[in-house]
Amino acid sequence: MSHLIGVQLARKFEMWVYWLLFLVPAYQAITKRKQLNSPLKFNQWTFSWYLIFFFLVAIIGWRHEVGGDWIPYKDMVETAKGQGLLEVVKLGDPAYSLLNWIASKLDIGVYFVNTICAFLFTYGLLSFCLNQPRPWLSLVVAVPYLITVVGMGYSRQGVAIGLVMLGFVSLSKRNNIKFLLFVCLAILFHQSAVLLIPMLAISSRKNWLWSLFWTILLATLFVFLIFQSALDRLINNYLLFEYDSSGAMVRVVMNALPAILFLTLRKRFKLALLQERFWTLMSYGGIFLVFLLYISPSSTAVDRVALYWIPLQLFILSRLPDALGGKNNANFWVYLIVVYSGLVHYVWLFYASFSYLWIPYQFYPLVLLWN
Repeated sequence: MSHLIGVQLARKFEMWVYWLLFLVPAYQAITKRKQLNSPLKFNQWTFSWYLIFFFLVAIIGWRHEVGGDWIPYKDMVETAKGQGLLEVVKLGDPAYSLLNWIASKLDIGVYFVNTICAFLFTYGLLSFCLNQPRPWLSLVVAVPYLITVVGMGYSRQGVAIGLVMLGFVSLSKRNNIKFLLFVCLAILFHQSAVLLIPMLAISSRKNWLWSLFWTILLATLFVFLIFQSALDRLINNYLLFEYDSSGAMVRVVMNALPAILFLTLRKRFKLALLQERFWTLMSYGGIFLVFLLYISPSSTAVDRVALYWIPLQLFILSRLPDALGGKNNANFWVYLIVVYSGLVHYVWLFYASFSYLWIPYQFYPLVLLWN
């Protein structure tokens, strides 16, 4: 009887977790319309933000058999058991491989790896959201794909994106060195993050062409020296075998539409010069990915690159109400963006080709308790 009750409780989590993830920030975005005058540091977060932080870390880190890459990630920990540290690190993505090695030696499994990844991803995400005037609205935009799919499905790239978002926060404070450091750390989790380094060089005010040359040269050397074997696998898996991702066009267009809005209305966003140049460049990149999707032999390769442009949606859509509506009808745009994000969430959960790999949601402590 107790086992049956436990199964029923676990089944209750099937979809409600995903809707709770959306409805809480949606309610906050609608009811708390006061804008932040300045970004909040971690020690300045309110209780509600600490609560959402620990909730996200637990839901993402302690998921059980959730996500399309669950089995490969679990196998990575098992593979690391019979190998030394240097052997594991040479497999690629050194920081992620190190976590797998620690988990295998301590016999604490993939849940340890996922929890560390969830912590880094969530901290980067919330720091980025709290750097926006309407942080709850930014979080609403993040839920349907960045949190639900990337955070719970692509652990390595999720961490890389979280660290990149910390870099974006540093960039908004004109700290270019910290931006580069966060991106380099992201590269240690997923080598594709190297694509973000040239963005800073191009958006710099002076000598951008010379900066771009050295940035690309150093980034190329960094990738080939540290990730040569991983790069070979990346080329073989995504390009030579011409893998395709269903829904790639939809996801790329979801980046391109806010990009077009920003390029059309960028003066209304009232950004500092470096920040405006950077997000202008990101917007052009988001639009370019649509054309790249047509000519690329692998939509999966473009789809994975486009993940780094998802913060563009959070940045632009959360600032759009004030850029378009001002004080008079900003609330209308807030409601509209919440409804739009809710529709995206609904469509993905019920109609995406691989959403069944996320459903039912299973929480490891409950599974452990009742099994």
